[in-house]
Amino acid sequence: MSEMGEAPVKAEEALGARLQAARKAAGLTQQGLCHQAGLSFSTLAKIERGAIKSPSVFTVQSIAEAVGTTVDALLGAAKGGAPRPAGRTRSGVSFIYFDINGCLIQSSERALTNLARDLGLTLDTVETAYWHFNDDACHGTLSAEGFNAAMAQRLGVPSVNWHDYFFAALEPIIPMQELLKWAATQYRVGLLSNVMPGLIPGMLERKMLPAVDYDVIIDSSAVGMIKPDAQIFERAAQEAGVPPAELLLIDDTRANLQSAERCGWHVLLFDGFHAEESVDRAREALEPAT
Repeated sequence: MSEMGEAPVKAEEALGARLQAARKAAGLTQQGLCHQAGLSFSTLAKIERGAIKSPSVFTVQSIAEAVGTTVDALLGAAKGGAPRPAGRTRSGVSFIYFDINGCLIQSSERALTNLARDLGLTLDTVETAYWHFNDDACHGTLSAEGFNAAMAQRLGVPSVNWHDYFFAALEPIIPMQELLKWAATQYRVGLLSNVMPGLIPGMLERKMLPAVDYDVIIDSSAVGMIKPDAQIFERAAQEAGVPPAELLLIDDTRANLQSAERCGWHVLLFDGFHAEESVDRAREALEPAT
């Protein structure tokens, strides 16, 4: 060793090295990993050479699934940073999962209305087509391109680009987003949503979701499971690394809450028609234990 010693390895360089090793161990080229993880080549190349200091949790999760490893294994010593909040509520909750659609952002109704208007079709016609294919897209068995093609064929139009309409119509539910930001200073937090491929990373990139350090993001289209199926709650508990009795789901759909409750979780209903009252109840339930 030289008298000056070796320069310390930066966290982003350590992550890049771990990613490159995991990719090669999985027998994937950069192009192959990009295809499987849904990343651009430039993004992956930058991460591998340590040019991106803090890739999103969603990106790292997508890469981990593509190479057959875990987020923690990829991050390893590169995770670093400040210790995560370790608080508990009076009921013993230490990890909170937030739903997205109808909870952190307004539902898709406005986007569907705009699409129907531009296509010259009735809202009922467009909604029927949307819900016919929505579950397959949220399961990840239908790609974004496949969803658009299926919608266009059913509606008898040349093309549909649902993502463009979705992002253009996004409206954050401010009281809930503020609650999430506060909760992230007290507890570990995650997202758990039935969502089509590409929508969560798109919302994060557009800063339409709170910019907090999410511990886990469960994207139904990435894990191949949707709420209210029990399997997705089991997967979410495994990713959180805590017993079900320490988990809380905040969601706007009763069927999802009932399923989570049967799995041993705590649950809270968000009522979008009474947002402020719902947030007040949630904040009261999330008061830290003394």
